[in-house]
Amino acid sequence: MIRLAARIGILGPILFASVLTLLTLLKYDFLLSLGWHPIQKPTFDWPSGLALGDYGWAMTATFLLSGLSLAIFASGLRLSLPRTALTFLATLVLTAAGLALAGLAFTTDPTIRSTPATWHGRLHDLSFVLLGVALPSAMILLGFAFQQDMRWKNLSLYTWLTVALAFPTFWLKGAAFYVFLLAVLVWSEVIALRLSQLSHRAYRVLRE
Repeated sequence: MIRLAARIGILGPILFASVLTLLTLLKYDFLLSLGWHPIQKPTFDWPSGLALGDYGWAMTATFLLSGLSLAIFASGLRLSLPRTALTFLATLVLTAAGLALAGLAFTTDPTIRSTPATWHGRLHDLSFVLLGVALPSAMILLGFAFQQDMRWKNLSLYTWLTVALAFPTFWLKGAAFYVFLLAVLVWSEVIALRLSQLSHRAYRVLRE
């Protein structure tokens, strides 16, 4: 289970970044028509607006798969870390963050529109807020959980620094949002690679 969770944890950020980049390039003119601009208004209906229009299904599927991947990855972390109340709480909150990310699959409403907000647009916005609360909370708790295991301890400070430096940009409107995305994707990849490394070591020990 840990090995599977690690592999999914490694693939999740790569999938998200790849689809996000590809769709942004393919739908560049469409995004501009929504009011988005890569420098002046980078968070205006982005990345959620990628789920609108042509190829929107790809972004919807990516939100869903990425969220489920994060939840599965959290279960692998729970099995790898010491079985304490702190580990349980940290991975539970990380699972909640994954479900919130999956909730972004509810199609957003364009910011500039003449119609009332839809039910799925409201659920999308709610999921966005929940993700912004759950993910940094999970990372802070995981930093403390890492302190309880020598195999993970050296990633505690890195985790806390990522939260301190990246998450203020989550709520900022501007190019700083790119910093948040990059920092979180890199952090996820680093943690998943560590989990994979540890699972391979455990597998070799069992075979010996």
